[in-house]
Amino acid sequence: MLLEFWYEFASTYSYPAAMRVAAAAKAAGVPLVWRPFMLGPIFGAQGWNDSPFNIYPAKGKYMWRDMTRICEGQGLTLKEPVRFPQNGLKPARLALLGQDESWGPEFTRRVYLANFAEQKDISDEDVLAEILSALGLDAATLLARSNEPANKEHLKTQTEEAIARGIFGAPSFVVGDELFWGNDRLEAALQWAMRST
Repeated sequence: MLLEFWYEFASTYSYPAAMRVAAAAKAAGVPLVWRPFMLGPIFGAQGWNDSPFNIYPAKGKYMWRDMTRICEGQGLTLKEPVRFPQNGLKPARLALLGQDESWGPEFTRRVYLANFAEQKDISDEDVLAEILSALGLDAATLLARSNEPANKEHLKTQTEEAIARGIFGAPSFVVGDELFWGNDRLEAALQWAMRST
């Protein structure tokens, strides 16, 4: 069975997950699909207007220390973003255009690096255009397409699908009807996919 990787660009733990999910899925022989979505509506439904890592300071302090350990283990640079959480709406709309295209995964990884390693503003279209151009893509065309009403509605629909499937945080991995939440559940999700093949 295939593995669905549901991620949000503002999500800290989605960063290390995005940087390793493709290699892990390939090694396991499991097909992978990338699914960007927005956490804002999910948090809003719980009465949160901010990240739980900001709402609960002890949880936030732990998360940044945990992320430091995880990123060190993966050889990833980690620097606190220019603001946390960043607004991931614009890159999510672009990632949606690329989710079934060959450039989508690398675009996603580079946005995460811009956010969590390079301290860039990922809501800035100039930053996103630079990433797209570095991938040899037509940045102006893709940015225009990402802002079309149909694509905006597609992201809304994809977020509603995430909610309907029980997703409440990111990263989440879905195999059939089975939900695995968190970067540390990737291996369990892959094992489930392999046994369900």
